[in-house]
Amino acid sequence: MMNEMEIKKQICEIGKRIYNRGMVASNDGNISVKLNDHTFLCTPTGVSKGFMTPEYICKVDENGNVIQANKGFKPSSEIKMHMRVYQKRPDVGSVVHAHPIYATSFAIAGIPLTQPIMPEAVIALGCVPIAEYGTPSTMEIPDRLEKYLPYFDAVLLENHGALTWSTDLLAAYHKMESVEFYAELLYHSKVLGGPKEFDKENVKKLYEIRRKFGMPGKHPANICLNKDGENCHNCGGSCADYKNFPGYDYDFVGGCDCGGNSQSSVDEATIAAIVQKVMAELK
Repeated sequence: MMNEMEIKKQICEIGKRIYNRGMVASNDGNISVKLNDHTFLCTPTGVSKGFMTPEYICKVDENGNVIQANKGFKPSSEIKMHMRVYQKRPDVGSVVHAHPIYATSFAIAGIPLTQPIMPEAVIALGCVPIAEYGTPSTMEIPDRLEKYLPYFDAVLLENHGALTWSTDLLAAYHKMESVEFYAELLYHSKVLGGPKEFDKENVKKLYEIRRKFGMPGKHPANICLNKDGENCHNCGGSCADYKNFPGYDYDFVGGCDCGGNSQSSVDEATIAAIVQKVMAELK
């Protein structure tokens, strides 16, 4: 396990990668890492993520209050949305916010990343919906983000950028890379006349592969079932509105630990039971 200084160095390294890949400009973006339930490290406001050193990194509590920060540095004003992720997703160990060009373009255009066009994205990333616009640095963003947290591990922020989270910093960063790569491929395939999507049966096979892998995080392979009995990649990301459907039972579906961490996985009997429950309510 890395000590605190090693984590600070890793935050600086990931910040440099994000900057060098053109995922942020100037002082954009922010990164946080969970040390324990009450202590977090985060990047400061007003500095380029490509030029940080460990003394830049701030330490805050679960409410975003400063525990330690060197003179001239204070936590990012966006720490509120990071804290909401940690609050609602105990399995998460790190959150990354950036403005990658292609993914942010989709966020500005109001187009979620839900089309099943490549196996890796379907298995590892899942759908990427768009959280409704909120004014930066206010509680609007975390409030509008919250309803997506039980179902996804990445979101686009309307007219803003992208947010990803995972078990640790490297995994959260890799998810940001995956979001941007997926968005770029989808963009180019649309330019070429439109992507050829996997059909429902092939998506189901990819979901089954994910279940067998026992991968951490939330994913529609385990917890997303919509009113038409289709999978997330064929429903346009409507999973976040699942609680509005007749017969929704949060404790049975959204509140379960289905794939929520690497120690748990959902079996076929559970999946079948969920499907039967949903279909029965829709008859």
